[in-house]
Amino acid sequence: MSCAQTISDYGLRAIGIGERLLPRQDFTLCEQFTLIGSGMIWNVYFGVLALSFGFFFATALAVAKAAKSPWLRKPAEWFIFLFRGSPLFIQFFFAYFLFLSLKGVSPIFDPFTAAWLGALIVLFCNTAAYSGEIFYGALRSIPKGDVEAADAYGLTGWSRFKRVIWPTMLRLAWPAYTNEAIFLFHATTLVFFSGFPAWQQRGDALYYANYFADKTFNPFVPYPILAGYFIILTLIVISLFGLVNRHLNKHLPQEQRRKIRVRPNIIR
Repeated sequence: MSCAQTISDYGLRAIGIGERLLPRQDFTLCEQFTLIGSGMIWNVYFGVLALSFGFFFATALAVAKAAKSPWLRKPAEWFIFLFRGSPLFIQFFFAYFLFLSLKGVSPIFDPFTAAWLGALIVLFCNTAAYSGEIFYGALRSIPKGDVEAADAYGLTGWSRFKRVIWPTMLRLAWPAYTNEAIFLFHATTLVFFSGFPAWQQRGDALYYANYFADKTFNPFVPYPILAGYFIILTLIVISLFGLVNRHLNKHLPQEQRRKIRVRPNIIR
């Protein structure tokens, strides 16, 4: 089988398009590159959606945690503490069995036991908690003079938040938020190893890399391929977030612009 035929058969297998049966023997490099790359579709799906929705929820959490009212502050503090204080792997594990229990109560919870929704909810809550803490720290670091200047211009309430507080908060938080985004994409590899089943072997990149490692007894081919894909994905994230960072800091002199520095999370 040619490499072009392999790509045609397995390029979209992770989402149920193409050949249903996985190769069983005589694995080629093209098959491993193709299937692991196919699984990356799920990693990108989880990362993009969790970041997109988690960004706005994280902003709300940061504002609530900075609020004077305990009715807003306490729920935000406990939510952030819960999801930052427990390992992500355990969150996946308990969420799956919670959704499985609720499935027995009502069929409306059936989709929650599938990774595309259940695992996405866990990743959404996890990244919202970490990002919320990052945004909260940035919110507390906004120069007092910026707020006083907004008051002097007559900006109050939503106008002040939208025009002064929120942009400044993002500018201060963006380098740290970029690192959170990178870690979230890496954390998507835990989805199919922590309870949520891969239906009809439609797993992510690590699922297929592990399949080849088990079949060939040689992890030194599929896992470096997997690492290469994630390095490329990380470079894409850094480039896109770097563009946003330059936009947020375009009004500042060159020497005062905050640069993005990647700081991997060794322990989370």
